[in-house]
Amino acid sequence: MRATDAAGGRLLEFVMTAAKQSQIVTVADTATLAEAAARRLLDRINHGDRAAVCLTGGSSPLGFYSLLAADPWRNQVPWDLVHWFMGDDRFVPESDPLSNMGAAKRTFLDRVPAPRQNIHPIPTNANSAEGAARLYEDELKRFYGADRLDPARPLFDIVLMGLGPDGHTASLFPHSPALEEKERWVLAVAKAGMEPFVPRVTLTFPAHAATREMLFLIDSADKRPIFKRVLAGEDLPAHRAYAQGDLVWLAIRAATPEQ
Repeated sequence: MRATDAAGGRLLEFVMTAAKQSQIVTVADTATLAEAAARRLLDRINHGDRAAVCLTGGSSPLGFYSLLAADPWRNQVPWDLVHWFMGDDRFVPESDPLSNMGAAKRTFLDRVPAPRQNIHPIPTNANSAEGAARLYEDELKRFYGADRLDPARPLFDIVLMGLGPDGHTASLFPHSPALEEKERWVLAVAKAGMEPFVPRVTLTFPAHAATREMLFLIDSADKRPIFKRVLAGEDLPAHRAYAQGDLVWLAIRAATPEQ
């Protein structure tokens, strides 16, 4: 694993037991993290063609989302060309404070000129979490134009990911059968591994991996212990995450383990 200090340009080497190569980018604080994430997103979506972004929930991306709704960043996003998906959500109405898409809409999507048809929420108004998972998988396949993922043609331009205190990412929790799923793109999670204990709907590892870049956002010193365990190769969901393209850990310095 390669690690870069974005402020000082230092390059550090880490040993990780995963087969993939990934990069750690360290920034000074949460404000710098939001700006760095915005730059990476703009680099991925400004290619003149239809683009797809997979958003993440929780508190980690909220500063970044707010930045996208403000000048000068909002003027650099080709809103008509970008489609916004969600990597996981709680099975609650969008109006519920627990809704990941609800938070994304309040923070930036409802404040920018993003066409309504370009916003693809997980349908948490379905009869069940399993029903929502099936509907969302169908929607992703329609957007992609095929029923099977082709490594040469990523589904997403960039996938945003978070890191939970137990090592979970998206709604892929430790010891969950969902970690072993290889065929489905989207699954229902009947029992969450931590609060809030509501059913979830989540993209699987293969669907998340179908991206040009996977970007983890590590925004809190409280995450240093679990981040250290992930980097050490412990069998945690976040360690299992992989990408067909680049895999980048964007972390504030206070969250990055000492080397």
